[in-house]
Parts: sequence; structure tokens; C-alpha cells
Amino acid sequence: MKKQILSLAIVALLAFAVQSCEKKENKPAEDELTLGNKVDSLTTDIKEVKDSAVSKAESAATKAKDATENAANDVENAAKKTATDVKDATKKGAEKVENAAKAAKDGTVKTAKDVDAALKK
Repeated sequence: MKKQILSLAIVALLAFAVQSCEKKENKPAEDELTLGNKVDSLTTDIKEVKDSAVSKAESAATKAKDATENAANDVENAAKKTATDVKDATKKGAEKVENAAKAAKDGTVKTAKDVDAALKK
């Protein structure tokens, strides 16, 4: 009977030891799973940040392109307006010169007629 009790005690100790070992083995597996989940989560976060950065860079590039196009259009419109203003001013200046030349001619002719008339008197 002592042998049986001793055998049962040994079997109980072995069973306890096996259970203890199994629990210790399960915990690292759970920790690895948790670490794996953390790595997956961090990887996902990195991808999201990268995608966000790419989206922001694309948005900034689009805004810069639009601003450049708007500036180019503004410069083109200003150049056209300036050309039109110069053309109008040149035309007005030419008309004034032409009118002055006509007035000078008319004045000269009138003066010559006055001199001729005065000489005849």
C-alpha cells in the first residue's frame, strides 16, 4: 500500500509538473501572439501614416500646380492689357501729332495768306 500511495504521489507530482510546464509554454505563445498583433498594428499604423503623407504631398503638389497656372494666367492677362494700353496710348499720341501738324500747316497757310493780303494792300 505504501508503494501504491508513493506511486500515486509521484504520478500526481509528474502531472502537476506537466501542467506547470504546459502553462509556461502557453504564456510565451500568447505573448508571441500579442507581440505579433502589436507588430501588425504598428505595421498598419506605418502604412496609414505613409499613405497620409503621400496624400498630403499629392494635395500640396496639386495646389502648387494650380497656383502656378493661375499666376501664369494672371501674367498673360496683364501682358495683354499692357499691350492694349500701349497700343491705345500710341494711337492717341499719333493722332495728337497728326492734329498738331495739321494745325501748324493750316496756321502757316493762313499766315502766308495774311502776309500776301497785307502786301497787296
